[in-house]
Amino acid sequence: MAGSGEQGVGGRARLATLLTDASTAALGAAGGCVAGVYLRSSTPGLLRLAVLVGLPGQLFKPWWRLHVGRPFPVADAYRLGVQVVLPNATETVRRYPQFAAGLPFPFGSVYVPVPGGAEPLGVLTVLRPAASDSADELLDRELLGRLAEGLGAELAALADGDEAVLAWDGEPLCVRPPATRPVEPRVGRFTWDPATSEVDADERLHALLGLRPEQSTRTGPALADTLSRADAHRVLTALHETAAGKPPSAPLSLRSGDGAVRLLELWPDAGADQAARVGGVVVDPGPAVSADGAADLLPQGVFCLDRLGLVVYVNPAAARLAGRDRASLVGRPLWEAMPWLTGPPCDDHLRSVLLSQEPVHLHVRRPADGPEPAGEGDWLALSVHPGPDVLTCTLVPASRVDAPAGPAHEVPAHAGAHALEETMAGEHALAPLYRPIALAIALTDAVTARQVSAVVMQELLPAFGGRRLAIYLLQDRHLYLAWETGFPQGFLAPFDGVGLDARIPGVETLTTGRPLFFESMTQLGATYPGLPLDADEGARAFLPLISSGRPIGSCILGFDRERSFSTQERTVLTALAGLIAHAMERAQRYDSEAALARGLQQALLPRRLSVHPGVETAGRYLPGTQGLDVGGDWYDVVDAGNGLALVIGDVQGHGVQAAATMGQLRSAVRAFALGDHAPDEVMSGTNRLLIDLDPGQFASCCYLRLDPATGCAQVARAGHPPPLLRRPDGTTGVLDIPGGVVLGVDPQAQYPVTELELEPDAILALYTDGLVERPGTDIDDGINALRLALAKAGAAAGRRGGRSLAGVADRLTATARYTAHRPDDVALLLATRRTPHPR
Repeated sequence: MAGSGEQGVGGRARLATLLTDASTAALGAAGGCVAGVYLRSSTPGLLRLAVLVGLPGQLFKPWWRLHVGRPFPVADAYRLGVQVVLPNATETVRRYPQFAAGLPFPFGSVYVPVPGGAEPLGVLTVLRPAASDSADELLDRELLGRLAEGLGAELAALADGDEAVLAWDGEPLCVRPPATRPVEPRVGRFTWDPATSEVDADERLHALLGLRPEQSTRTGPALADTLSRADAHRVLTALHETAAGKPPSAPLSLRSGDGAVRLLELWPDAGADQAARVGGVVVDPGPAVSADGAADLLPQGVFCLDRLGLVVYVNPAAARLAGRDRASLVGRPLWEAMPWLTGPPCDDHLRSVLLSQEPVHLHVRRPADGPEPAGEGDWLALSVHPGPDVLTCTLVPASRVDAPAGPAHEVPAHAGAHALEETMAGEHALAPLYRPIALAIALTDAVTARQVSAVVMQELLPAFGGRRLAIYLLQDRHLYLAWETGFPQGFLAPFDGVGLDARIPGVETLTTGRPLFFESMTQLGATYPGLPLDADEGARAFLPLISSGRPIGSCILGFDRERSFSTQERTVLTALAGLIAHAMERAQRYDSEAALARGLQQALLPRRLSVHPGVETAGRYLPGTQGLDVGGDWYDVVDAGNGLALVIGDVQGHGVQAAATMGQLRSAVRAFALGDHAPDEVMSGTNRLLIDLDPGQFASCCYLRLDPATGCAQVARAGHPPPLLRRPDGTTGVLDIPGGVVLGVDPQAQYPVTELELEPDAILALYTDGLVERPGTDIDDGINALRLALAKAGAAAGRRGGRSLAGVADRLTATARYTAHRPDDVALLLATRRTPHPR
């Protein structure tokens, strides 16, 4: 989240509370199972999901961010300012086919704009069970509208005129919906130190036990008495036995004072200091599991998830099939406890249960890395049954289950792992019939060839049961390897750079434009005698990448086992190849534009800074790692009469347009500076120039004119972060520089001038927001962190003789330099006056 420092942590907490309360209320108003709020982000035209109630955030990740121009109901509600109601899947497919492709389940939804002046502040969203028709008595549209209006008023009051406070740039807050039973928490964790008898319990345990903040379970006896006064001795005995290395073989079943059943699981747990402790979880099994522990005795695996994906119960059979002990599963998110149950297509099935409230049945494969095999071939049959608060899941070896009806599940009882895997390959391929559109959605944000390849690996391979992928791109009538995964190391190297005259399937699929499918390596070898093969068995698919009649390259899919390709699968894979080709062509154009933008930017940034014998300067620039990796940040040092002008600026946006606008502004500022104009005149003149150019962009800027002889400086600021100053005594602070609005908005804008003194050996720091802004944090926190870093770096430079301003610049940008994901450019300009040395 981004916002003003006046809001701080309290403001962010208040914002989260407002959004959560509105989403929770919307569940009742719409009879929904999932609700959330999208807010504007700091990126123009981009909405981000801020709060999600009733669904694990991981399952909704493809929809965390949406552009207002996309053909999605959230975008329409925001852009048009009207409610969008989709009563069922039929209406959703008719009006929003692209959205329906990503969530092909029977559910309804409603989207209500949150008013906020000229345009909405966001969109209140509810997903709900499908209605038989558009008239639904459970949907109170008027109440939803009032909720959205009330939220808008609360948000406006919180912003107090600065809507940037409401910009959301981080991940969504995931919140549990109100429970249908009185006790909301289902599991809590604790550790017990046998040496001191101290107990360290998490907040969920206190909530589960119904403890008030002033109450405590800080000792073993207090915990035992709170869990079950009648069975306190059993709890203490189990704690001590576990500390001695003899944990209970099964969870202890305890009864609280009100008769509720709780399960206590214990295990040895060495702390960070290697001291022996006891770890434990307390579980409220709820109505989905027998209170007498009968589920512990069932031969099939049973485990339960809450609506945010937290594992709240696991019976011994399920733990055995998962290949992990129960203590490492209970209280953990499913994505950590059983990662092989996540990702496509499992995520699709979990979304289906949570949204449609209908059970699902599927086969999954657990990696064979546990202490016991999970059954023949490690294939397991998973059933997921919905409930108001909990999902109940059963897990059994596939060889012991009669698969549900339907061609994708018909596995003969005598079938072995080979036959089962063939069936599963078909199940993976046939289930997601919407894959072409879903892959297109995923490819929307992929802009480089590497990002496109990564999306194909993440979306296409799991959907079709593939294990290997190679993508070749055409350049100068040769195919060059752009991406590979799953192939033996070095196997594809001889095919890198192969010409179009070579008789190999990767070339022929491109030159003929026809996809090639081979059900086995034997079939592939017979068709291409002498072709090196990487395995003795397995199927292969070679797909041409052709976009608008233009050859782009070829794609190879590899499968570990022999398999056939149905007509439907061949059609879908061919369509997917067209989508990949189009994305790769776009990526190639992007790479060309990026190279142009980088060249333009390098030409516009100063190769050297003006020097003065009494002033030392140092500048650093780091491009962002998103978009075109180039933007509009710049800095400069210019001769200004008998002084020096220090300037730093930031043009909104990225790419060639931002770099070109930056170049024009830099030239204008240099011209004004060389004419020794006052800082306010420089700002006003540059502002009018940008408005006259009308590039559809605005810019922030900070301009300082320094007299090196006296240290007197005059500063003007246009919507730019305030400078920092480290004084010779080491004190470092943020300079209070009143400023005007950003350049390019108001032709009559005024830019007040502030005077200050730069003492000898003081360090002045000018910077852009890319150095201090982080998603989900307040910009003032980032500025304060930079202030502390400047104080520390300046002290280190002083110990080395005070002559390493470049070293200070390197230290201040070190973290940003080694950060893989920089959403914005970073620019930094440092200046210091040197104490004259006696001759």
